[in-house]
Amino acid sequence: SFNSVSVKDILNDSTLSIRAIELLNDKSLAFAANNGKFGLYYPNTNEWMTSIQSYDSLDLQFRAIAHTSTDFFMLSIANPALLFKTGDDGTMELVYKEENEKTFYDAMTFWNDREGIAIGDPTDDCMSIIITRDGGQTWTKVSCNELPKIKEGEAAFAASNSNIAVVGDKVWIATGGKTSRVLFSGDKGKTWKVFETPVIKGEATTGLYSIDFFDENNGFAIGGDYLNPKLNKANKVVTNDGGKTWTLVADGNKPGYRSCVRYVPNSDAKSLIAVGFDGIDFSSDMGATWKHLSDEPFYTIRFLNDSVAYAAGKGRISKLSFN
Repeated sequence: SFNSVSVKDILNDSTLSIRAIELLNDKSLAFAANNGKFGLYYPNTNEWMTSIQSYDSLDLQFRAIAHTSTDFFMLSIANPALLFKTGDDGTMELVYKEENEKTFYDAMTFWNDREGIAIGDPTDDCMSIIITRDGGQTWTKVSCNELPKIKEGEAAFAASNSNIAVVGDKVWIATGGKTSRVLFSGDKGKTWKVFETPVIKGEATTGLYSIDFFDENNGFAIGGDYLNPKLNKANKVVTNDGGKTWTLVADGNKPGYRSCVRYVPNSDAKSLIAVGFDGIDFSSDMGATWKHLSDEPFYTIRFLNDSVAYAAGKGRISKLSFN
């Protein structure tokens, strides 16, 4: 059980808003952010390699990143959507482009080294979902004929690159806005279902912002309303049946709005950390009760092991040590 957290900044840059970090297979840490900036941190030597991705004269904002054992991927928000992967010569190469005034991709991840998925707001009457089956060389948008229809005002948030979760062949996607549901595929995106949640809805800024699964049965999701961050009703839900049913927990108790939730590794689906611009919170009982560990503001978090994590936010990336 955690009683405190110590925070040590490893990157400071006041021009950046960092909502996407990813631990690579060699334990180095990748990020991508606004101003086209992306980079890699090598913890053994405490060194950074950063670069700026340009495309025409566009000011690129990256909020979705992912990796395979060989490649790093980053996907820009808004129109046009630009998805880059590690190229042969060390630079990033464009592998997917989508132009539509409604285009806005939110998050991405991989099931394995061949198959990956990215999700975005609807450009039609379904969520935007693109899938690769060749290691990220090519990406294909899933037809709305194969996806659940959205409800009015339903979209997704690009707050933390974490409103998508995969375990095995399964994937869960948390939507938000005027309605907040969970899209599910058990076969790596070939067929889809949608499950209802009791989460706050009704405004453009309400709903689920982050979802995580410990295994194929146990999952947790969190959100709220970032314009009303103290609101702590109907913003935390748990499932133990693989996302079919969701139950409110700590309803009317803290924390309020959080942009990212993660299971603590090796915690038997009991321990959770949630972060947001209002701080860091910990639960050791599947989300039933929470302890506020810190007011330190972050957008997103990823665990290195069961007591150390990296977190990112406005102007910084930090190493968090829980004890």
